[in-house]
Amino acid sequence: MKGSMSKATLDNRHRNEDGEISVKYGNTLLRTLRKLYGQSFAAGYPDSEKLGEVLLKLNETSLSQLRRDHETGHLEHKITKASKLALASRWHKLR
Repeated sequence: MKGSMSKATLDNRHRNEDGEISVKYGNTLLRTLRKLYGQSFAAGYPDSEKLGEVLLKLNETSLSQLRRDHETGHLEHKITKASKLALASRWHKLR
């Protein structure tokens, strides 16, 4: 295929990216990721599940959202911001 990656090369690249995502963000709760990507992210899994537990089972839409933000370097910032907002929200509810 001239000018495009072979399927095997693309699959390998995605596997490597998914491994990086799992290592860096595997403990992130789906609840946090749904604040970023909407309630349909990782549909069928409870909010209390961690990304590392479901990453290999995600549909292509959810995976492509994660991969895109990881590739552009935005994923860490987005997760950090969503986590801080969630903590602030819980703190205000306790007051």
